[in-house]
Amino acid sequence: MKRPDAATAAAVVLFVVYALTLAPDVTFWDAGEFIAAAHALGIPHPPGTPLFILIANVWAKAVPLAFPVATNLLSAAATALAAFVTARLVLRGTANGPMALSAALAAGSMSTAWLNATETEVYALTLALGLLIVAAGYRAGAEDDERWTRLTAYLMALAVPLHLSALVTAPVAIALAAGMPAPLSTVRWRRVALLSGAFVATIAVGRMSLWLAVAGSALILGSTLVPSRADGRSRPRVAAAAGAVLALVAIASSAILFLLVRAQFDPGINQGNPDTWERFAAVVARRQYAVAPLWPRLAPPWVQLANIGQYADWQVALSLGPTVEPSILRSAFTALFVWLAISGAAWHWNAHRRSWFAVAGLLACGTLGVMVYLNLRPGPSIGFPGLATDIAREARERDYFYVCGFWALGIWAGLGAVQLLREAGRPAWTGVLVAALPIALNWRAVTRNAESERLLPRQFAEALLEASPPNAVLFVSGDNDTYPLWYVQQVHGLRRDVAVVTIPLLGTRWYRDEMSRRHRLARIAPEAFEGRFASAALIADSARLAGRPVAASISLLPAERERIARAWTAGGPVYVAGPAGIDPVVADRWARRVRERVSPRPVRPAIDLVPQYFRAALECPRLFAEARHGAIPPPPSRLDSLCNYR
Repeated sequence: MKRPDAATAAAVVLFVVYALTLAPDVTFWDAGEFIAAAHALGIPHPPGTPLFILIANVWAKAVPLAFPVATNLLSAAATALAAFVTARLVLRGTANGPMALSAALAAGSMSTAWLNATETEVYALTLALGLLIVAAGYRAGAEDDERWTRLTAYLMALAVPLHLSALVTAPVAIALAAGMPAPLSTVRWRRVALLSGAFVATIAVGRMSLWLAVAGSALILGSTLVPSRADGRSRPRVAAAAGAVLALVAIASSAILFLLVRAQFDPGINQGNPDTWERFAAVVARRQYAVAPLWPRLAPPWVQLANIGQYADWQVALSLGPTVEPSILRSAFTALFVWLAISGAAWHWNAHRRSWFAVAGLLACGTLGVMVYLNLRPGPSIGFPGLATDIAREARERDYFYVCGFWALGIWAGLGAVQLLREAGRPAWTGVLVAALPIALNWRAVTRNAESERLLPRQFAEALLEASPPNAVLFVSGDNDTYPLWYVQQVHGLRRDVAVVTIPLLGTRWYRDEMSRRHRLARIAPEAFEGRFASAALIADSARLAGRPVAASISLLPAERERIARAWTAGGPVYVAGPAGIDPVVADRWARRVRERVSPRPVRPAIDLVPQYFRAALECPRLFAEARHGAIPPPPSRLDSLCNYR
């Protein structure tokens, strides 16, 4: 039997690692929404990611596993594909199997890439698409074949229906396709114009910008006027190439029309409801959100750089310090791998300049390029001298935006590990083992298959729904007590009688209309909108008039609940509008149910504190029961701080 090459070996090893650490069900943040949307062929939050939804739906039907496990496994397969492409790129440049295997294993075991690979999220497929774009551009420049140029343009345009963040690799692919880092006199400038036009046109579709579309089309058509002694193609062939690229960009981008077509049927997940051309354009362009400008900077540049450094310190040995706090041991391994990466980059420069350029471009675009373009606020945990404590921050850590940069760092660290040990007279396999160290050093921190986190999102969602009265209108506070609810309602059909109302989404007209259309709750006209909580109060009033109970997630603050209704009764994981106090029967019943269903083990220390918060919130029914029996003196301060009780 023929032995597998380094690329296949790397993909198989990493796929097994990801499968062993795969989430067995839904996870927090966006995964619940994506699983529910894939199951219902629905439309998740803007820009809608229709290609991801279609792929996940078909994949889950083809894989004989439970739906969420199958969609989680799709991310594992996509990241393994990214490792395969990486190893093939290194092999093509260096013809060194151990180097290719080492580079792919180190890149694929960086904690951010690993975490993306074990849940249902778009970023794993985005990483795979980004590396395929680089690989196609590499082949276009190496083989001087217009078919690879057209493939590069087509893959870039697929970023529109998948996720525009895949375009972070497009500048690298364009440079490689043009022959760089060759001397400027031999660069194929026509190909630069052609692919740059495809790049701009792709951004134009993703932003629904007419002037960018005109600029991109002009660049593509203008490429026919660029003299290029390097390729010597006839004018008709040059014109045909430009026309083919325009057509391929249009074909690839056309997948976003799924949003417009599917919205006509109002699927269970229908964020933005893009059923008209106007709303369709708003969803694709993410006009629901305020897009940060390039200037002014939302944080000082040195703070944004420090954020990248902070996230880089989490990549190699997160299990040795699985919190946002500094860790000497974790940082020591980070420094080791940075040193390996510097050594690997130096060896790579001398071994093969062209593939070095590909990795260097991936590193630069995936770190500094992302920093400049996204202009993020400071992360929630970063501290810096002179940084105001009350400055606006990101809602969560955004390390996943920099995954391409960390992937490139892993590639060079893998090369450096093999090269340094080879210079020390050690066999190549010892370098591969060193490069694979992050698999051991990250495992405990990144696995999603450990108690008590493994089923926590679903357990909390089920508790909210089961504790709600029949036909209730349930108000929730945000992503992490919304998306798991959507998941259990859409995928498992649990308690669909409960109307879930996400208060932050009430700021959008389409969502207020959806509450009226689907649940026959108060219709709030645009001119009558006076804020999210004012709308929530009107919806609660209309529910009571219709004889429907009103409930609120335990995560809502007391002041927020008071803006919806004046008095609430606690007992389980929800508050029910009515006489204020603690319902003793409900408190005792839910205290027993939580003990029976939820692992008693505490949540592990982690960068993301969301699981810790919701695991603690599931203790509230027990605290309510203890308060009733006098174990906690009323008013119990722990109930005030943890369970938002007043």
